Amino acid sequence: MVLDMTSDATLSGHLQELRRGTVVVASLTVLRTPGYGYSLLETLSAAGFEVEANTLYPLLRRLEAQGLLTSSWNTDEARPRKFYRTTEQGDAIARALRAEWSRLDRAVTDLDAPTLAPKDAS
Repeated sequence: MVLDMTSDATLSGHLQELRRGTVVVASLTVLRTPGYGYSLLETLSAAGFEVEANTLYPLLRRLEAQGLLTSSWNTDEARPRKFYRTTEQGDAIARALRAEWSRLDRAVTDLDAPTLAPKDAS
C-alpha cells in the first residue's frame, strides 16, 4: 500500500485518535500497582504506548478528579514523588474498558474475515 502526503497525514490523525483512548485503559491497568508518573511513562513506552509527559500528567489529574485514581506523596526520598493507584471504581472501569476493547477487536476481526457469498433468495 502506498500512502501519499495527504493520506499519511490522515493516517497519523486517525492513529492519534485511536491511541488516545487506549492510554486511559493502559494507565488504569498499570496503576493497579502504585506508581508515579515517570515510571508509568516508562512502563507504557516499553509496552509500545508512546505517550508524552504533557499528555499523561493532565490525564492522571483528570482520572483522579473522576475518582478512578487516588494519589499520595512519597517524601521518603530526596525528591518527593506523587504515587497514583486505581481506586475500586477505577479497577471496575478498567475491566469494563478491556472487555469492550476485546469485543470490538473481535468485531473488527470478524468484519475483516472473508464472508460467504449470500445465498440466492430465489
